[in-house]
Amino acid sequence: MDLKPYLPFSGLLIFGNIENLILASQGAVAHVDPYILGGLSVVAVIIWLLIGTYGTKVAIKYADYIEIFGGVAIIVLGIQSMLEAMGL
Repeated sequence: MDLKPYLPFSGLLIFGNIENLILASQGAVAHVDPYILGGLSVVAVIIWLLIGTYGTKVAIKYADYIEIFGGVAIIVLGIQSMLEAMGL
């Protein structure tokens, strides 16, 4: 399997995993049932895997814009979850 087409999205892969950890900790702070949270996380990862696998061929020409938009979304969600965890 050639991973070369996926290289422009490697930043989103790394930061997306960090965001997944932030959202999981946000769920733990909110006292969400860990089994439900784990199940929903697995479903989300599978959906993103399918979107990433099949959508890359279509979206490769927009990789720079997608990475910028995804990075901004990850930063905003991370800040939001940190503020909520601090009770602000």
